[in-house]
Amino acid sequence: MGLKLSFSIFLRPSAKICVPLKKPMEQKKNGLLLEGQGVTKYFGGLAAVSDVSFYLNQGEILGLIGPNGAGKTTLFNIIAGVYKPNQGKILFRGRDISHLRPNEVCKLGIARTFQITKPFLEMTVLENALVGAFFGHQQRHVMEEAQKKSRAALERVGLEGKAERKAKSLNLVERKRLEVARALSTSPEILLLDEVVAGLNPKETGEMANFIGSLREGGITILMIEHVMKAIMGLSDRIVVLHYGKKLAEGKPEEIAKNPQVIEAYLGGIKTQSA
Repeated sequence: MGLKLSFSIFLRPSAKICVPLKKPMEQKKNGLLLEGQGVTKYFGGLAAVSDVSFYLNQGEILGLIGPNGAGKTTLFNIIAGVYKPNQGKILFRGRDISHLRPNEVCKLGIARTFQITKPFLEMTVLENALVGAFFGHQQRHVMEEAQKKSRAALERVGLEGKAERKAKSLNLVERKRLEVARALSTSPEILLLDEVVAGLNPKETGEMANFIGSLREGGITILMIEHVMKAIMGLSDRIVVLHYGKKLAEGKPEEIAKNPQVIEAYLGGIKTQSA
């Protein structure tokens, strides 16, 4: 008799990763903040994202998962204004932002990090954060105000002690934190996190997970891509699964973990023989 593996295989404690327990989602009553309606993006004849709809409530952490090439980062780029959808639209607070440029999207209150960190290496950590403070606001900041906001962001990510160091001196974990600090310097309502846990060891992963949880507690709504299943399952209120550019499933983490289609997509329908 065949026994199908549960998706929880990814959650087994082979390494100790401490992920904070989610608090009850009371923010849902605050309403819809971001929505995608039938979003489609073609590159040549290939649909990288195909008819994907999603919603993000204020105060929520929404996880976005899927195998490599599923369209996750493409969807992020559409939300952030890097790509324009061929079909469908992105709504922020009910406003269609599909046609806006990245700087315009950012100034509305949507900031993002990048999967591969690329700080300005010859600039100081503070100067890197200042880029976000000047770039991401409707009104122009004077230097004193921008520095105050940037230093607050660096303190929030634990880099205040390295503000005057060159960014090239930072290790991988610190560069990931700087990436988040630049985004936080824009004072976002929504933060798009693209694999901020990738490449971290179990201790660092736990610290980053706690940090992400603290961002939500501080009032920031989060949409995150992550391949570290233990982290994203522990942090997310809901999860959307993409596969070959299409939405395969959506639900609470425990529902996604047991979804046969998700198991098929990740494990290829692997079966193990029971005794």
